Amino acid sequence: MAQSLFIALKKNNPDVTIDVLAMDWTRPLLQRMPEVNEAISMPISHGIFGWNMRKKLGQSLREKRYDQAIVLPNSWKSALIPWFAKIPLRTGWLGEYRYGLLNDARKLDKQALPMMVERFVALAHPASLSRTPPAYEAPLMLAEPANEAINPKRKSDGQKRLILCPGAEFGPAKQWPTSHYAALADFFLTSG
Repeated sequence: MAQSLFIALKKNNPDVTIDVLAMDWTRPLLQRMPEVNEAISMPISHGIFGWNMRKKLGQSLREKRYDQAIVLPNSWKSALIPWFAKIPLRTGWLGEYRYGLLNDARKLDKQALPMMVERFVALAHPASLSRTPPAYEAPLMLAEPANEAINPKRKSDGQKRLILCPGAEFGPAKQWPTSHYAALADFFLTSG
């Protein structure tokens, strides 16, 4: 979902450099996104407060002199790192009373932006458009050719595989609409 935000940022400013602070397990995904310049390892796991670690990481990011941080998680602690990094523009949704930590804080209208991807992409645009569902481009990652050695015994010559993973761990806001999965499956089934 975040790639649609990155695409929107690049569309708004083709010269923007996008670095992403994220968990290491996302690195293979981020490396396939042409919009991402660098994936920075987030050493603090979900659920861990880690004040000193967040402060140290934020202070280490100061030398990069970022112009803006877009904070996607809604937690108070996720807004600490850009604040410690002294990034001048810190954009995000207001979740968990982040006044002061975010200086471009926006109030989320969940009815206007029911999907998480819309919420992410809306952060690429001025706050005045925060209640308008943004148009966005679907993610398009650069992938390496499939590795046939994964399971050569189960794949015959000419056989193709399509793997769809519907659902979301945290509910429908982060879930791609079911109709999109059905349309994608139909497309590949009928296109041969």
